[in-house]
Amino acid sequence: MEDVLTVRRWRRYGADRLYVTQGSGARVGSVDLQSGEVVVDDPMLEGGLRRAAQAYLRADVAELALTMPTTALGDLHPLDEAALQAWLGGEDWDAIHLSALRGERGSSVRTRLERMGDEGWQVIHDVPLGRQGSLVEHLLIGPAGIFTVAERRHPGQRVVVEGRTLEVDGRSMSYLRDARLEATRVQGALLAAACAAITVRGVVVVHGDLEVRTVQPGHDAFAIARQDVQAVFRAMPARLDPARIGAIAHVARQRSTWSH
Repeated sequence: MEDVLTVRRWRRYGADRLYVTQGSGARVGSVDLQSGEVVVDDPMLEGGLRRAAQAYLRADVAELALTMPTTALGDLHPLDEAALQAWLGGEDWDAIHLSALRGERGSSVRTRLERMGDEGWQVIHDVPLGRQGSLVEHLLIGPAGIFTVAERRHPGQRVVVEGRTLEVDGRSMSYLRDARLEATRVQGALLAAACAAITVRGVVVVHGDLEVRTVQPGHDAFAIARQDVQAVFRAMPARLDPARIGAIAHVARQRSTWSH
């Protein structure tokens, strides 16, 4: 026998989930794409739910309907399971207590950035920029380059990025412009401190319902959703080797670098 499973993605109010239903409309379950939590109504259907989620993520579509033999609704093939776990962040979620999952879902940007340390990234928080009391929330230095990271919280609101414009519920905000200016100031300070041939890019991390309609050029400031922080930086091509990362981070940690 075969069953038709339909997968729909739901992104609202900071949540990001896949919902899977049967051809009859009966609910199969859901996958939380922020925490990796899998909720299934019938344990016998969990394998099918996971396969459907994997197929959806590969297809990159708004909605997916696929036919699956009911005899194959058991566990995923190990390669598919590994791929799904990697997309969700590389954790063995089944081994984590539910309270830990809930904590991960609400992890701060600071925590998410610090967890990239094992992958060669270094992060410095609250960098004092100049003598006017300005602070760079997070300075991220790693294989893909150097980034200033600022957080902007708009839970439950719609944030749209198009071109160089960012709007919150239809109201234009200066977040991307501010990120560009901040990145320029940081780049100037690092160049003055003898970090030659570097480029710093501004990043705005949005807590809210983010829609990016235009992908920014590789040198410009850009916005990402909080839940995508690690995935975005991991996907970028490598530009700096470990020795260079360490040297720049060392300079960035010196208070004298930022006191001019």
